[in-house]
Amino acid sequence: MPGEVPVHVIDDDQAVRASFGFLLKTAGISCREYASAEIFLAEQADLKSGCVVTDMRLPGMSGLDLLRHLKSRVGSAISVIVITAHGDIPLAVEATKLGAGDFFEKPVNGPALIAAVRAALAKAEQDGQYEIERAEIIERIRHLSPRERSVLDGLVAGKTNKVIAFELNISPRTVEIYRSGVMTKMRVASLSRLVRLALLAKGSPVPPASGEIPESPRNNRPVDR
Repeated sequence: MPGEVPVHVIDDDQAVRASFGFLLKTAGISCREYASAEIFLAEQADLKSGCVVTDMRLPGMSGLDLLRHLKSRVGSAISVIVITAHGDIPLAVEATKLGAGDFFEKPVNGPALIAAVRAALAKAEQDGQYEIERAEIIERIRHLSPRERSVLDGLVAGKTNKVIAFELNISPRTVEIYRSGVMTKMRVASLSRLVRLALLAKGSPVPPASGEIPESPRNNRPVDR
């Protein structure tokens, strides 16, 4: 449940932090408060998911700089909500382009902020699951042999067995054997699923196709070489 995940509130004004904290806790959402982005990053260095509510103008690292930093983290699924003064709208628009989930002008509308936080927590949870799945797929690809990886790259590029065989200077039958090995190690039962996982590993989430053949233990048997 979203309420079980703390929201991280960053503002150098203690009264504002306390106000946001009270608002969130009243709505059943736990939160933690920080006086600066640097303090937040020091205390939450390993944070990979969740929601951050930050003021745009902070001493030291700004809210915009914090957003850039979080975006650069590998595997980060942190949703950011930016709080701005009226004159900071151009910066807020830039923050949105950098991936901020939402931004609010002061004075902040309480119910609207709560709704945005709940949506951000739900998105962060979904993104976190995506990153877990992606990491698992990358690990499967890591266990492919160099030749199996070459065959996988060819399949993802839409090439036929004959074309892959020509480019790798092997027989089409050998390509079929490598292809079978790839599908076994990737734990898939269809070419479409294989391509989708490969794209997902590259950071391109693709929804399952209608009628796609599900994975089957029968197709995970080792291939005789």
